Amino acid sequence: MQSWPVPQHSSFDSLTGEPVQLKLYDSADGRVKPVEAGKLATMYVCGITPYDATHLGHAATYLTFDLIYRQLKANGHEVHYVQNVTDVDDPLFERAERDNVDWRELGTSQIDLFRSDMEHLSVFPPQDFVGIEESVGEVIDMVSELIEKGAVYAIDDPEYPDLYARISATDQFGYESRFSREEMMEVFAERGGDPDRPGKEDPLDALVWKMARHGEPSWKAPFGEGRPGWHIECSAIARNRLGVPFDIQGGGRDLVFPHHEFSAAHAEAATGVTRMAGHYVHGGMIALDGVKMSKSLGNLVFVSKLVDEGHTPDAIRLSVFAGHYREDRDFSQDLLDKCEDLVKRLSEAVDKPSSMKDADRLVATIREALADDLDTPRAVAAIEQWATVAVNAEGDDLSLEAGTTVKNALDALLGLTLA
Repeated sequence: MQSWPVPQHSSFDSLTGEPVQLKLYDSADGRVKPVEAGKLATMYVCGITPYDATHLGHAATYLTFDLIYRQLKANGHEVHYVQNVTDVDDPLFERAERDNVDWRELGTSQIDLFRSDMEHLSVFPPQDFVGIEESVGEVIDMVSELIEKGAVYAIDDPEYPDLYARISATDQFGYESRFSREEMMEVFAERGGDPDRPGKEDPLDALVWKMARHGEPSWKAPFGEGRPGWHIECSAIARNRLGVPFDIQGGGRDLVFPHHEFSAAHAEAATGVTRMAGHYVHGGMIALDGVKMSKSLGNLVFVSKLVDEGHTPDAIRLSVFAGHYREDRDFSQDLLDKCEDLVKRLSEAVDKPSSMKDADRLVATIREALADDLDTPRAVAAIEQWATVAVNAEGDDLSLEAGTTVKNALDALLGLTLA
């Protein structure tokens, strides 16, 4: 599947300041720790299910991992970034049926819109942007492997003998989320699981292959015609593109369990490694005026609509960066207006002569803040303070080079183009 273009303005060649090792909170270990990546850093981020437009909650997730990508690049790493698209899934089929359109047509239109949104926001694209349709063969191979290892069983259902993965297939199951069994049971059904299905060996066992149903797409496999389960799709894609273990597994906090727990468990059962990723990184949720965004409430804020209304991508990025990525945070028109004002002041400041010492100090502060578990509030506060001083700077020791230095840093590290 085709990704979107690399941001035109983002260049790390002109970035000043010293690299600072990136530290991120790891959900599995429950602490902030250094990202121990080699020359090639590897990152997998779970992608969209393309049945609706990109709202600000989606954008916040991908902006978070765009910052991580940029920090790794700024520190001299090459980055192999993989993202999937769940283009075969029940919500997509249900929306297509509701709207009386072909599910592939609906998926294609929403994937195109997602690409456009990411391009507008200057998000670095994954090198591998992989749909489920194109990777079904990889899932079939992985399911076959897990069957051979005794990690998968067919449910006792004469009509639909679907295949499930045993949570007992790895000794370390549960380490990624650190949920108790009671917590797992509580959220499993809410997030795509089926704990009450008769015939399962354990209520928490996860579907890896759904046998063919009438009216649903299916693919032939040695163990029966059907389609992949949700968790094993990401597991197979990540393993085959990055190998395991890889450095960073990412997504929203709602993916901690069951999705990332099972994706890891499947890969670990297949390969024998004890940990699929070095870091499991999860972002918080976005609310609108204090109310959680949801389709049922009708209060979603769509990136494409904000752009159509004339809001700058820089202001949209800053409105997301105003809060810490791990926190549930609020979006409002007032916040967006303040960010638009900051963009204008920054654009004015970088075009005026200002202090080179202040510019270097700002770049160092941004590097340090972002390396410290993406402390964007600290970085944004420093940027705002610099803009106030730079716009009013006076004296004989001022230089236009200072503004250029800041502009390059804002571009490379934060994706702010000030275009």
